This record gives sequence, C-alpha cells and structure tokens, in this order.
Amino acid sequence: MATDPLSSIVSALRREQIIPDVLPESVAFTPSVLFSVIYPNGAEVNLGNELTVGETQDEPEIRLAALNGPWDDTAPASETSYTLAMLDPDAPSRAEPIYRTFRHWVITGLKAPAVTSNAADALNALKSHSATTPYRPPGPRPNSGLHRYIFLLFQEPASAEPFAVPQGAPEYGSVLEQRRSWNPIAFAEKYGLKLVGANYFLVRAPEAVPE
Repeated sequence: MATDPLSSIVSALRREQIIPDVLPESVAFTPSVLFSVIYPNGAEVNLGNELTVGETQDEPEIRLAALNGPWDDTAPASETSYTLAMLDPDAPSRAEPIYRTFRHWVITGLKAPAVTSNAADALNALKSHSATTPYRPPGPRPNSGLHRYIFLLFQEPASAEPFAVPQGAPEYGSVLEQRRSWNPIAFAEKYGLKLVGANYFLVRAPEAVPE
C-alpha cells in the first residue's frame, strides 16, 4: 500500500525534530501541498536528503503540486499564491542554536504555472516579484556538525491586492545580523499566512583541522 504523502511529511519533520524545534506541537499543521525544491545544477530537496554547500549556492526553483484536487476551497489554482521561507534552526550549531532560526530566504507571490508545456522548467512556480529576503546559501561554520535547512510553504490570504510584506519589515533585512533569531510562526500569524507544506535537506559542515 502506498504511503500517505501527508503522513510522510509530518513523520520526516518529527524524525529530524523539526517538530518541535521549528514547528511547535501547538501549531496545527496538516500539509495540503507537496512541493519540490530544485537547484540549477539538478540537486533536489527530498525530505531530509543530504546536499553539499556547493550544490546549494544558487537560488532554486519551486515546483508545486496540490495533494487533493482543488488548491483550496475557494480559489482556482491559478489564483492561489504562496510565500516560501527557508531557514536554518541550527545557527551556529544544533548543539548551541543561539540564533535559531536563521532566515535564508523569503519570497512571496509564488503561483502555480499554467500547464502549457511538457518541459520541466514549465512546471516551476511563477515568481511574481523579487524576494523579500534575498536568497543566502548555506554556509555552516566549520566543525558545527549537521545543519537542517527547512522550507516552509504558506498559503497567502485571498485578497484583491497581491500579498506583500510591508516595506521596512524585518524580513527585508539582508545582512547576516538581520537574518538571525527569526520566528516563522510569528511571521505567519502576523500576516494571516497558512502553513500548507514543508520540505528540508541536510548539510554537513566542513571539518577544520586544528593548526
């Protein structure tokens, strides 16, 4: 019997303790959208696979797939939009995560493409505007062990105007210090975003040999 993709996602998040380290038990999370994260070199994020720093240097593409028919109860797929956040809860290390969570990327206005071609790039989510937080690739400190890099997909509220994070919000901070200690759940609650999907990969920090 095929494994339920919904329970597979939640099980994978529990396996690496993303629940509760990032998503508290109090957060009611029922995945309803599957999504792939694919880097330009072909590396793909698949619920806990290990990738390298080199494979994840460039901003990836996102591919969306609804699990059960309509994307939601009220809007066709073409009208539903999403916000994606990428974060590292293990900054600077899983043993001492004093900067949990580190915000690597926030992009709003993702939409499912119209299916007009069999080409792989035609399946990529449409990025309606530039990222709120520009993509910053993984760069774990030497000897900091295994890091979890998590993608959270939020459905944006239905509105006549496209959703956008207001100018001046912390999510526009792009320098290292401005990305630290970010709370994705508080962010979602503030803007009425609904968590509908999650994915993640692992990166092993390089080992530095003492001189």
